[in-house]
Amino acid sequence: MIGGRGSRGRVGYRYPFVLWVLLLISPSLNAELQGLSETEMSRIDGAGIGLVLENFKFSHGTDEPTASGEQARIFRIGGIKSTDGRDVDITVNHLYVSGTGSNYGQNLGPVNLGRLLNPWRIDVVDGNEIGIANRAVLEFAAPGKVGAGQGYDCMSSGATMGSGTCSSRPATADYIGERADIGMQMNVGVGDDRSANLNIHAKTAVVDGSYLRLWGDNDRRQMVGQFKLNFYSPELSINACAQDGSSCGSRILMSNFALELAIGNQLQPVYFDVDGSGNFVVEVAPIRRPQPGQIGSDGLRGSSDPEAWDFYQAYYSNPEFRSSLSIGNFSVGDRDFGSARVQGMLIQHLNIQTRDLSP
Repeated sequence: MIGGRGSRGRVGYRYPFVLWVLLLISPSLNAELQGLSETEMSRIDGAGIGLVLENFKFSHGTDEPTASGEQARIFRIGGIKSTDGRDVDITVNHLYVSGTGSNYGQNLGPVNLGRLLNPWRIDVVDGNEIGIANRAVLEFAAPGKVGAGQGYDCMSSGATMGSGTCSSRPATADYIGERADIGMQMNVGVGDDRSANLNIHAKTAVVDGSYLRLWGDNDRRQMVGQFKLNFYSPELSINACAQDGSSCGSRILMSNFALELAIGNQLQPVYFDVDGSGNFVVEVAPIRRPQPGQIGSDGLRGSSDPEAWDFYQAYYSNPEFRSSLSIGNFSVGDRDFGSARVQGMLIQHLNIQTRDLSP
């Protein structure tokens, strides 16, 4: 493992397995790179890249102030203006990834991200295998889910094998686990006015089964994709504090938080574009409407055009196309609002577009 340490963080990188094998074959290895012909290259079947980070710990920001009193290491987004022409910047004062028990980023410890049997992946997959006909698909994927008999409950910090479908294991007395505490502190400045610090923290978070898939659309001549975010945490909290940390507002606390968000699919992908003014556009176009006579009056396949009926049946009945949100308990300060759930939401049309706020 290669490790590097910054002023407040540590990052680890693991060699690909094939390099381990090469290093074990001989202590003295000589090789010569040779070019391949197109015929030889056409026979190569790439297996993608698997990424595993062991004993990983990351923290950025909240370092000791400089002589002028400013924070030494922060992440800032600038170049934005408000409607009245004032400069706007978004400052991330603290961003961390840690092992369990970090106490909202105060006590950082190591965590594993992925494992050799189920790593993070960067791959080019055959679209025909995932319902995207005749396309090569670039996929960025978190560790996948597994059968219930081989996985762990996605929420419980004391889960044992066979209790759920997540492959990431919780921490134990002997193992640091693969579920990270993550958090961020940020604020927004508009001219000389700066907001309070907004703090967001998630304990032992799991993102198994999440992915981003990208491919090209010949008809629209642009990049399209499919995004799935699974996010599970036994505690997700949000609160705001004064700039100097002297006082904080009531904490919004969501226990047993589970988000399964699906944006775009093989029948209705999400489109990425840039308009004529240079702004980004993210769009899930409306699903096509049935033409008169395609679907019978009784709604049955026997009285409908079979191809059209199968298309809409696959679209409306596939659970992978739907999104859900579940909160075991929602509270603000000492006020308890109970549980909440949104189940089976289908995003049929979505349009997100950035705007230039400069005068």
